[in-house]
Amino acid sequence: MTRQDRITQLKAISKERVLILDGSWGVMIQKRGLVEADYRGDRFTDHKLDLKGNNDLLCITRPDIISDLHDQYFAAGADISETNTFSATTIAQADYECGDAVYDINFQGAKLARASADAWTAKEPHKPRFVAGSIGPLNKMLSMSSDVNDPGARLVTFEEVYQAYREQMIALHDGGVDMYLIETITDTLNCKAAIKAILDLEDEGYEPLPIWISGTITDRSGRTLSGQTVEAFWNSVKHAKPFAIGLNCALGADLMRPHIADLARVADTLVSAYPNAGLPNAMGEYDEQPHETGHQLHEWAKDGIVNILGGCCGTTPDHIRHVADAVNGVKPREIPERPIAMRLAGLEPFELA
Repeated sequence: MTRQDRITQLKAISKERVLILDGSWGVMIQKRGLVEADYRGDRFTDHKLDLKGNNDLLCITRPDIISDLHDQYFAAGADISETNTFSATTIAQADYECGDAVYDINFQGAKLARASADAWTAKEPHKPRFVAGSIGPLNKMLSMSSDVNDPGARLVTFEEVYQAYREQMIALHDGGVDMYLIETITDTLNCKAAIKAILDLEDEGYEPLPIWISGTITDRSGRTLSGQTVEAFWNSVKHAKPFAIGLNCALGADLMRPHIADLARVADTLVSAYPNAGLPNAMGEYDEQPHETGHQLHEWAKDGIVNILGGCCGTTPDHIRHVADAVNGVKPREIPERPIAMRLAGLEPFELA
């Protein structure tokens, strides 16, 4: 089956049922109790900085762990699994001085996910599996100053962000992902650099892939870190005609629900949500149990506000299993038809009918 055949299949399935994304990668990797040698492997034996915690490197140094996690999530009922490439850009990897490994991290991460997805599809042809190329946020923002005394100060330029994302996307594309997932977006301008990189690659002849955009509401204010409301965020990125738009991270299901409902009202595409397992406790750990997550997300699906569900920080394969079971047989959200209007956004949305 070609990649375009898989994409056609994915879009058809999305009309029939709620799709299931995988859960947290960080918490599952932490459970392994890995040591510095696991991150160094053979390639980084003499690297001058500590590498423990740079989980994306495990695509190269411990591919067995990454493949096993894909398998665990697919076994739990996930239709889509993300590549382990959340921080695999030259800008993010600069903290570890691993920029020269970025292509290999993304390419190998995509290959591992592809192999697992294909194996599960062969095993269960009635439930095909898909791969989302994970494109995470950067530790440097284009919309906000890096110096409280200088509103115009920035640590990166738009061109630098664009090039960093472009390199990542080429490797993910080469490795065989079915879609790009620009996720945990805190800065809409960074996201727009990623979108431009994707669209430019298509113009240059790369095979077009669906774009999935997932922002982050950072607190109870209902705004992204760069200050936009959910509707303003949607107006800012809808020109990309994404396969799906959604929210993930920062909040648990109870606090995220009203913002997902807002997005479901205005978005004329699929809506996704993958909340944390509640809010972290005093020790930074997540206490929400799998059956609790499953119950809450079942309510979202029953009320018709989502098309794709999964889990973020603190969620495990058991959480995903409960979510998949809870929404089995529930119809996905119907995509609304909105009247034609000019819709713009700064921090707030603006509509001119």
